[in-house]
Amino acid sequence: MPPVIAVDSHAHIFSKTHPFDENRNYTPDGSQIGSVERFLSVLDYHGLSHGLVVAAEPYGTDNSGMLAGIAASNGRLKGVALVSPSADDRELDKLAAGGVVGIRYNLSSFGLSQFEDPATTRMLERLKERGWFLQIHCMKDELAAVAPMLEKSGVRVIIDHFGRPSVRRGVGQPGFQALLSLGRTGNAVVKLSGPFRCSKEYPPYADVEPFIEAAVEAYTIDNCVWGSDWPFVKVEERIDYGPELSCVRRWFPDDADYDKVMRANPVRIFGFG
Repeated sequence: MPPVIAVDSHAHIFSKTHPFDENRNYTPDGSQIGSVERFLSVLDYHGLSHGLVVAAEPYGTDNSGMLAGIAASNGRLKGVALVSPSADDRELDKLAAGGVVGIRYNLSSFGLSQFEDPATTRMLERLKERGWFLQIHCMKDELAAVAPMLEKSGVRVIIDHFGRPSVRRGVGQPGFQALLSLGRTGNAVVKLSGPFRCSKEYPPYADVEPFIEAAVEAYTIDNCVWGSDWPFVKVEERIDYGPELSCVRRWFPDDADYDKVMRANPVRIFGFG
């Protein structure tokens, strides 16, 4: 296995050999398709060694494309799966054997339906039993509705894209305050990823820096990771990898802090190395 130098903790793989789900909620543009080979080449070019791949929603709960990509990566990739709340242990065992370390719920795509499913209570217990985490994608104030349930469950939570807050409403908005509250429990991780998804500016996205600073204070540096969100689907303008990666040095000029966010934390949280 290659040594861990730095980790991209949020990316997606789109394989042309695996068909999209008929009921998908979006179809990526052709320019946004990204194979595992291309993703690994992007990591190589920018000096990163490993990546956490999040199963892409156009495939529904079919994680086979992601698993194939992980298997082809020579130990460089791990995954976050999309599953039904009622997925059985056999399915979770298969995912674990394939390099999956958590599952994702998406408030922005499915509202509260996944959390309201009666099977979710048991699913959260099974995640704790396996040492997995629940990754949450949300926007604006969506997290506020489920934060009490997450805290009560005791499951480890990872929040995508620092909650995609509305930058114009400031750090006091309810959704972002819920994100900060989860961080203070010590049982949550925040991805300082995808600033382009909420910023109203071009890189280096100075308007999101108050949110980054507040998140780091609440979660502490030990529970922060970075991800590119490559290959940048569902955007209106081109996004490039280099400017996204450069934000990390702007946010963490100290070498020790940078190493924690880019290497040490992903190694500990996701089991790389």
